[in-house]
Amino acid sequence: MTAAVPDGMRRRPGRRSRIRGEWLAAAGFLAPAVVAVVVLRLWPTLEALLVALDVTGPKLPSLENFRFLFADPQFTGSLATSAIYSLLVNPIQIALALGLAVLLDQNLPAVGVWRTFVLLPVAVPQAVSAVIWGVAMRPDGPLNAVLVAVGIAPQPFLTAPSQSLASIIVIVSWIGVGYWMTFLIAGLKDIPTQFYEAAAIDGARPWQRFWHITLPLLRRPLTFVLVADTVANFLVFAPVQILTKGGPQGSTNLVMNEIFARAFEQGDAGGAAAATTILVAAVVVVVAIQFRLMLTRDDQT
Repeated sequence: MTAAVPDGMRRRPGRRSRIRGEWLAAAGFLAPAVVAVVVLRLWPTLEALLVALDVTGPKLPSLENFRFLFADPQFTGSLATSAIYSLLVNPIQIALALGLAVLLDQNLPAVGVWRTFVLLPVAVPQAVSAVIWGVAMRPDGPLNAVLVAVGIAPQPFLTAPSQSLASIIVIVSWIGVGYWMTFLIAGLKDIPTQFYEAAAIDGARPWQRFWHITLPLLRRPLTFVLVADTVANFLVFAPVQILTKGGPQGSTNLVMNEIFARAFEQGDAGGAAAATTILVAAVVVVVAIQFRLMLTRDDQT
């Protein structure tokens, strides 16, 4: 007599084929995204690195393009300008986005209309926004007309080194603040109202509820916004290229504009590729530091 096989040990018919089918279905769904990442991200990155290192055939990698860049005052100046720009624009945008998110998360009259107005600049392409602001900030434009009407002297805005970078920050913030606000509003919606009700019963003031409830529970959305905003601002190009082309006197020459100038105006493919590599490395380092600073103990365990 043959021993009976327990039901739990019997192999289910078709189980292996079902698992194989699930894997194939998953691969089919993921394949377009994987191909896009490889073709549009990884391969261009590798190609840029090879061009930056001047790797051709059996030739050994060379750091000559990087040495040339760091010896060029124009490139080092663009790095300094980008650092100053990022240190200014990121806190401004995040503070404005957080303030608007908290304000428009309240039960205000016509709050949906106000959210639409704040988000409206996101729907306008950056190039179009740059043209609109360029007209507004002309010496004879509407902004100066308003200033003259209230007794203030006309301002140079985009034509003076002392104001051009600040003007670019205003334009970029006008475009981006509404976008980042939507993520923070979504994060605020996930905070249970019981916390605020309990704090109000205990006599906590609004700023205390914001500091001890809103900010800690909004840490993850804030981390995403901080990282994404940092990357986006490192890659700002259209407003600078359209309005100032890096001027006046290099005051708005951000790294992306410098890369464009080297690649398409000066024909320096190796220098442009090396500058791109440096920019990517800087973004990765900054983002890693931000992640580290924003993580809580619970996230690190």
